[in-house]
Amino acid sequence: MTDIASPQGATDWRRTLPAVDRLLQHPALRDLESRHGRRVVTRMARDTLDALRATPLDAPPNETSIVDALRERLDAFVSPNARAVFNLTGTVIHTNLGRALLSEPAIDAMARVARNPVALEYDLATGGRGDRDDLIEALLCELTGAEAATVVNNNAAAVVLTLGALGAGHEAIVSRGELIEIGGAFRMPDIMAAAGCRLREVGTTNRTHPRDYREAIGDDTGLLVKVHTSNYAVEGFTTAVNEAELARIAHEAELPLVVDLGSGALVDLARFGLPYETQPHEAIAAGADVVTFSGDKLLGGPQAGIIVGKRAYIERIKRHPLKRALRLDKLVLAALETTLKHYRDDDRPDQTLPTLRLLTREADDIQAAGERVLAGITTLPAGRTARLQACMSQLGSGSLPVDRLPSVALVLDVDSPRREVRERALRELERAFRKLPRPIIGRVKEGALWLDLRCLMQGDEALLATQITRALHAAETPT
Repeated sequence: MTDIASPQGATDWRRTLPAVDRLLQHPALRDLESRHGRRVVTRMARDTLDALRATPLDAPPNETSIVDALRERLDAFVSPNARAVFNLTGTVIHTNLGRALLSEPAIDAMARVARNPVALEYDLATGGRGDRDDLIEALLCELTGAEAATVVNNNAAAVVLTLGALGAGHEAIVSRGELIEIGGAFRMPDIMAAAGCRLREVGTTNRTHPRDYREAIGDDTGLLVKVHTSNYAVEGFTTAVNEAELARIAHEAELPLVVDLGSGALVDLARFGLPYETQPHEAIAAGADVVTFSGDKLLGGPQAGIIVGKRAYIERIKRHPLKRALRLDKLVLAALETTLKHYRDDDRPDQTLPTLRLLTREADDIQAAGERVLAGITTLPAGRTARLQACMSQLGSGSLPVDRLPSVALVLDVDSPRREVRERALRELERAFRKLPRPIIGRVKEGALWLDLRCLMQGDEALLATQITRALHAAETPT
């Protein structure tokens, strides 16, 4: 094939750019066409030529540069928007990076129901219509001790639906110290208002007593609410009313008690060396009428809002008009069912569930992985250094905000006495990491880029080292 670029000295080289049909005859583009299809490659050829015509250039582009530009544009166009990344932020359950990782059996279950018709709302025993909650209700009742259960698409939805079904048009009494704000600036008072409840605050930020609830209960009271403050901690002189005492107060007034646990651990995390977290079965045993919690935080499953409790209240919740709008699809239900079965059947759910495995990972194991990564970084550009450094990870997504997990980070420094040079170089390196085929997400602190290796999956050390090397050489060298 002859050179498709314009000859040097042409009056307007843009007029000599090849036509789309001619460009598509290039052997490299024929190969791309066989992999991606003629339609999308033709579109990229047209877009590439249009971009070149709109770009001021000192010299006309040659054949190779046009094809390379098209290939780069095509790669970006066909890449999924939900791209896999390396989570090296030090936050294990990272909301912005998808929260919990699913087990391989859960992933297989999602694939199975995606490929086949499934008995989603079909009762195989009777041949009649079924309830999709039947897929997981017995499991949830066994694991929590509840009489009944239902599920929606996240815990915020679970709280809205529960409050709307049980307390709309009435007052919901809650301690002032539990009026939390969850991710995305969603606040408990706003959630209550959206559910049609009128908020009645009792107590103070740091202290609430049983008498505060008793004195607030009146003819307009619809329910009592206890919110587990999983995303912050108040230290010092504090007092709170536990679930058992609050249940007695609610039941004396013939009112339901709703407990929002948020994170939703289904095992005693202290067994695995993690801080203790209240479990749903404990709240049920203490007398809570309804308990809500997340499926994709400490539980380690897909995004879901789980509602368990007394059958009469669960039935009222399921009859609410919002229930259908918030229901789960077959993919999430399949993943949730498999995740719950890990808790029911496995001897070591901390090993079979990836999120729990990462949370309980030993620092020595992380150190060994870091040494393999460091050894795999073949060359360091001038002005950059890499070292391993002890650090502390966190659970994330509002779970156990104070406690930290010992970890190890790969720390990338910029060797320059000038602060502005170091900051510019770090920003450039962050951008280079985000542009990688599998982006690397770390955090900048103490004048360096820290890559916490707690969430680096086994077997990914060589790939990470290769990508770090590539990004280091692609980023601007500090001067």
